[in-house]
This record gives sequence, structure tokens and C-alpha cells, in this order.
Amino acid sequence: MAMSPDAARVPSPVRERDRVRDATFPESPGPSPQPSPAREREPVAACITRWGSTGSRSRRRQSYVLLLTLLAPLPAQAEIEPGDLSLTVTAEFNGNSAPFAREMVLLKIRGVYKQPILLEEVVQPSLANFSWTQLGRDHWSKTKLPDGQSAIAFDRTVAVFPHHAGDFIIEPFTHKLTVNDFGERRVVEVRSKPIPFPVARWTEASGGPDAKEPWWLPARDVAVTDSWSPDPETVKLGETTRRIVTLEVQGMVAEGLPPRPVMRTRGILTFAGPVTRETLLTPSGPVARATYQWDVKPGVPEVIPLDAIAIPWFDTNTRTMREAEIPARQIGGGLPDREGDRAPPPVPSPLVAAAAALATFGLGLALIGYGTGRPRLRLSAASRRALNRAARAGDPAGFRAALEAARREAPDLARIWQARPDLAAPLAALDRAVFGTAGAPAPDLPALARALSRSEVLPTASGPDRLAPLDGPAA
Repeated sequence: MAMSPDAARVPSPVRERDRVRDATFPESPGPSPQPSPAREREPVAACITRWGSTGSRSRRRQSYVLLLTLLAPLPAQAEIEPGDLSLTVTAEFNGNSAPFAREMVLLKIRGVYKQPILLEEVVQPSLANFSWTQLGRDHWSKTKLPDGQSAIAFDRTVAVFPHHAGDFIIEPFTHKLTVNDFGERRVVEVRSKPIPFPVARWTEASGGPDAKEPWWLPARDVAVTDSWSPDPETVKLGETTRRIVTLEVQGMVAEGLPPRPVMRTRGILTFAGPVTRETLLTPSGPVARATYQWDVKPGVPEVIPLDAIAIPWFDTNTRTMREAEIPARQIGGGLPDREGDRAPPPVPSPLVAAAAALATFGLGLALIGYGTGRPRLRLSAASRRALNRAARAGDPAGFRAALEAARREAPDLARIWQARPDLAAPLAALDRAVFGTAGAPAPDLPALARALSRSEVLPTASGPDRLAPLDGPAA
């Protein structure tokens, strides 16, 4: 059958399909090539070309929809990059020197994470050659990276005490994190790098961690408070006074404090009381406190001197040996024991006697008009010095220890301080700075020391008048 020239020029759909197929997939000898993503996309493009050249408008619209679907971006995959999660452990060596045995070293553990954290667990290495204690709770906060991005910061502080000299390695800490991987939970382990930990050997001729005497006490600071009740100078033969010595050591735990000092001298009887030990955890490290107690009774009427007791300790900041001291005191001799011990008064001249009589008369009038007043209380000079020393050093923990010793020494003063509203706020701030969370501000320690060092009027209980009415009780 003959075909018109116009009909011959219009390609049929079948011929157009074959032409596109042959142009897209030309036949070649040999094995068939393996399908690839590029080859899989080419038939789709061929179909789009075919529909665009021969299809109707509806098919053209369908091709546009299919093209936009293929070119649309795929959902981003949540991939954790190398710098997104990091964990570091830093050993803070005192004086930038290798520590000695039983010397405290702080391990600062810090993690910085750009991913949101759902759950977390810190797996600590065994620390076989160390004693250790965690200082406070873990701290989470927001931080800014050098490039301006926001991240989550994790901080933990661990105090370690090496058992003996040698070269050790702090094995990696592992932080197991459960992160949100775009709707799916994923567990990631972040590990720190191992750090070398050398422990030096003591080379001096005496002392050191391995010596039995004196007691090895490495510390940042040592404070001694000594209190007596009553004062030992006022104690007479057969009476008893109680001595309480408080030793407070920064950078040490209670187990490392020395035993009770020996207080022995001729002419006294001593009865040792219980020893209390405690460890206070502060942001700057542990503070160990020991309280030693004796009941002392003189056995002879003479004055009995008590020698000072030295407590050697190793300053971890200056790397030198130092000494703290329990001060020397004397028992008896403060007040005359017998009437004959008083020297006879000199015979006054007539003018002096007249002046004394006039002064006595005036004093009597003053006492009748105004009364004798109430007694005043004040801390001992040693307690005031301890408070001022801690205030000048800017040491809230040392100030708190000196304050506690002052409270035991003068319980009446402690009750007066508790009742004063102007002292309530700074004392509460002091407790928060020592025992509260990290970063709590301390009060003005010098001002607080001055306030506590002032003399206070002893309050008296209400009762009957000192003098009865001259005309008897009122009807």
C-alpha cells in the first residue's frame, strides 16, 4: 500500500523508541557490561526525552514531576566527624614536678561534645598503683568553641595518690555516650589518650615517704589550732583542764594524717581522749581534719612547762620541708594559789590615801547610778590570728576550719554570732563556698574576721533585780 509523503515524515512511536534505545545502548561484541548507577539513570533520561518529543501535554507534565523527584536532595545522613566528640585527661603535677609517693595529684577530665547527649557513663581505668577519690559531682555546662560553635562540656576531677615510686601510665578513660542520630539512638565510645605518670624517689638523707619517723605528710598547707578549757595557767593542783588540738591539712585525705602527738612531761597526768578524722571535699581538692583531745591534771603545785610539739610536713607547692607547731604552754602560775604568795601592799602616804578615798567614793556613786555592766567575751589571740591568717590568704576552707575551732573554744560567742542578723549572710556564704557547688563565691573574709574578733557583751537571763527595794517589796 502506498504511503503519502507527509505520513512518511512523521515517525511512529515504535520507531522512535527503537531509535532512542539503539542510540542509548549501542550493541557491541563481547559480554554484557555490568549495570552501574550511571547506566541505571540513562534509561530514565531516554524515557524523558522520548516523552518530551512525542507525548502529549499530560505526559510532559508527568515527566517534569519525575525529573524534580530525581533531582530533589536526599535526607542528610548524621555522621559524627572526628572533632565532634573529644575527651581529655590532664594531670596537674604540683610545682610542675614529678610527685612523691602518697602525694596528691589532680586528674582533670574534660569532654567537649557537639552532639546532643541522651545517656552517658564514664568507665574509669583500674588505677592499680594509686589510691583515688572523686571530688564532688560531675559538672555539665555549655561552652563556645574557638570557631564560635556551641558545644556541651563535661568536667570531672579525681584526686589520685601514688603508692610508690616508679614510671606509670594512666590508661585511657572511656566515656560511653548515647547520641540522637536523627531519631535513632546510637552508642559511641569516646576514649582519652594514655598519659605518662612518673613518681619520683625520695633522695634526701632523712624523712620521705618510706621513713617511719617523722610522719610523711605532703600537703599544700597545714594549720594547727590549740584550745584549752579552762586556761592551763589558771589550773590548780588536783584540777583538770581539757586540751583540743585540731590539725587541718589541704591536699590530703583523713587516712594520711599522723597519729595523736605524744604529750608527756614531768608533773602532769594526761588522759588521752578519742581521735576524730574526716575528709572534706572542696573544688580545690580534699581537706583532711583530725581532732586530738587530752584531759590534763597537774600532779605538783609548781608551774609545769609544756614544750611545743613540731609537726614536719612537705610543702607540695615549694617542694621543701616545713614545720607546723603545737604551741608551748604552761600549767599553773597564772593565779596565786595561797594567800601568802601575795606581796604585802606598800603603806600609802596621806595624800595618796585621801585621793584613793575620793576615787572610791566617786566609783561607788557611779556603781549606784549606772550599775557594773555585763561581762564581755572575746576570742583568744590564737583564734583571732588563725582567722586573720586564713582571711589574708583568701582561703575559705582554712577560714572555716579556724571558725569551727573558735566555736568549740567559745560556745557562748558562737551562740551570739548565730543570733546576729548581720553575720547570718556571710556565714551562710562561707558554708556554700566550702561545702557547696563549685564556683560559689566566698564572702569578704577580712571583714568577717574583723567582725568575729570584736568583743561581745554576754547576754544575761531575765531575773529579779540586783538590789531589793529599800522599802521592801511593793504591795
